[in-house]
Amino acid sequence: MPRSSLSSRWPLAAGIAVGVAADALFGDPRRGHPVAAFGRAAAALEARDYADSRPRGAAHTAICVLAVAAPAAVLHRRARRARRGPRLAEVAAVASAVWAVTGARSLHHEAERAADALEKHDLPTARNVLPSLCGRDPAELDAVEITRAVIESVAENTSDAVVAPLLWGALAGLPGLTGYRAINTLDAMIGHRSPKYLKFGWAAARLDDIANWLPSRVTAALTAACAPLVPGAGPAAALRTVRTVRRDGGHHPSPNAGWCEAAFAGALGVRLGGTNVYAGVAEMRPELGEGDLPEPADIRRAILLSRAVTGSAAALAMLVALEP
Repeated sequence: MPRSSLSSRWPLAAGIAVGVAADALFGDPRRGHPVAAFGRAAAALEARDYADSRPRGAAHTAICVLAVAAPAAVLHRRARRARRGPRLAEVAAVASAVWAVTGARSLHHEAERAADALEKHDLPTARNVLPSLCGRDPAELDAVEITRAVIESVAENTSDAVVAPLLWGALAGLPGLTGYRAINTLDAMIGHRSPKYLKFGWAAARLDDIANWLPSRVTAALTAACAPLVPGAGPAAALRTVRTVRRDGGHHPSPNAGWCEAAFAGALGVRLGGTNVYAGVAEMRPELGEGDLPEPADIRRAILLSRAVTGSAAALAMLVALEP
């Protein structure tokens, strides 16, 4: 690689490394979280511009995404041109953004809380934890269904909260990091198929599908590579994971979630999928994997797998960032 190219790209790679380390050490900021602030601003705008219309929803989505991506682009350009210090301004800006938009530590912490409760046969506590991981109705779920929900959430959020922002950051710097998180947050807010958001949230949902198409497949590939590291997985875990993804990944109604969940099912040797209830509406999910139903101990194995994928994704993002 030419020295000039390396000199221009290394601060992005260094910022990614520092940001991932900050998330691992400190987790999400406890106060003034930028993503929460974005959500409040988007909700305030929705209160003024909502209409049961795809064009209005597309305009809302575009305004929200550009409102964070455009300033981030300006900040990144100014940071790269900073003359004081060896490009430390760019490193600091990227690291701060990575810390704000990734959520590996929080994901693993909440999954561990659920595992602790399930291992103690404390269903009320496990049900109280579940909304911090996914949007399913927990009230009627038994231990097996909560366990499945937690593992599926760890699988999907390993892509959404770790791999995807890191890849977009490596490819597009600060605008990639902030723009992706804005898209993903909007999808969580208005992208679901409720009567209110069927039209207004259509653009946000489709944009999220596009933004996660590549990261979900990268997540599946990294999961297969990391599968042999899972306790009890065995040396054939990587091939089993690839086989499960190829057979089951495309059967999920989401164009992306099935790849991640099928990969985790194959790597852990468990069977996922079934009936999920959201806001009182039951939705069928295809069966993923061919093992036994998961047990609480499998949540801890899923967390270890997610941590391995997180480290691999960080290394991959740094390599991508260094490419001219």
